Amino acid sequence: MKYIVLLGDGMPDHPLPDHDNKTPLQIANTPNMDFLAKSGITGGIKTIPDGFPPGSDVSNLSIFGYNPEVYYTGRSPLEAASMGVDLDSGDIAFRCNLVTLKPVMNDLVMEDYSAGHISSEEAKELINFLNSKLGNENYTFYPGVSYRHLLVWKGGKEKMDLPPPHDLTGKGIKDSVLSRRDEIIELLNYSQMLLKNHAVNLKRAGEGKRPANCIWLWGSGKKPAMPNLKKMYDLEGAVISAVDLLKGIGIYAGLDAIKVPGATGYIDTNYEGKVKSALKILEEKNFVYIHLEAADETSHEGSFENKIKAIEDFDSKVVGKVLKGISGYKKYKVLLTSDHPTPLSLMTHTAEKVPFAVYSPNMNGDKTIAFSEDLIKEGSKNFEKGFEIMEYFVRG
Repeated sequence: MKYIVLLGDGMPDHPLPDHDNKTPLQIANTPNMDFLAKSGITGGIKTIPDGFPPGSDVSNLSIFGYNPEVYYTGRSPLEAASMGVDLDSGDIAFRCNLVTLKPVMNDLVMEDYSAGHISSEEAKELINFLNSKLGNENYTFYPGVSYRHLLVWKGGKEKMDLPPPHDLTGKGIKDSVLSRRDEIIELLNYSQMLLKNHAVNLKRAGEGKRPANCIWLWGSGKKPAMPNLKKMYDLEGAVISAVDLLKGIGIYAGLDAIKVPGATGYIDTNYEGKVKSALKILEEKNFVYIHLEAADETSHEGSFENKIKAIEDFDSKVVGKVLKGISGYKKYKVLLTSDHPTPLSLMTHTAEKVPFAVYSPNMNGDKTIAFSEDLIKEGSKNFEKGFEIMEYFVRG
């Protein structure tokens, strides 16, 4: 039996008054996802336990089959694993975003949590520069992909991180956030002084692009201890994602983290390369987890047009191509879902349930009409403990 997880990050949304109170999933043309909903078992998943932040870290742990109440220690340790950074027991890892802050009146506004989706090459130069100036026996900066990077604080303090920057888009932060006086704020202040006139930012300004004029430290935590999926469910294979967080979960789960050239985590990602990598893995292994980030990123931007494009590209360039590619196997199962809603009206995550469809050939399905948020009420299954979805997917 082959097991394939197809996850569109942040696809679920709220009804849009300007679009007949339909959601992007209901508006987008998604014949392949609709096929899975019509032919499979459907319902809803509560991926975020009560009291947890509605992040992709918590929610994807749930989808992978891990109870966040047991295994979650923070976002950044998972990203560190993907980047090949081995944490010691006393280390605290932080996600280090490159962001754009804009002075407005007497405040600083979070203009862009991604510094205009800065390229990995530009970002690497900036992060390495910061490490040369601010790095020491306590602090080490590691470059990642686009705006997503890592800071490791040896012997650091816990619960010192800032709010997620995508939750602050368009908001003033000087009094609410930067009024703190501690090591983290000190690093932010130094980074602003160092990045302001860096050649990379001067060039970006000349090209009309947003500068990466500050770092943002959040999602901190210590190294987790997790059993692998081979032991839990007899699954062996790979995770395919542009995002270090997902690859890190996969590594702790005992999976290979496949690096696909041109995978950006945005609407310009290499869809074809991801599908080819997934199908190749399935030739020898029995499990692959394919994660697409674009719908979430476009939701954080508040872009309706780009979110529709991200959902439709996921359907045609990933879901459809994977279904065609696995059609030659006699036995396979597909889990189609998301990790959390990212409503365009809020431009951030919520903890509401997400829809899912589990499909296998010749399955007696629910015969629901289409893949959308309606499946949460219309489907036959609902998982109040999100991590139980993997048990059902593999053994149900």
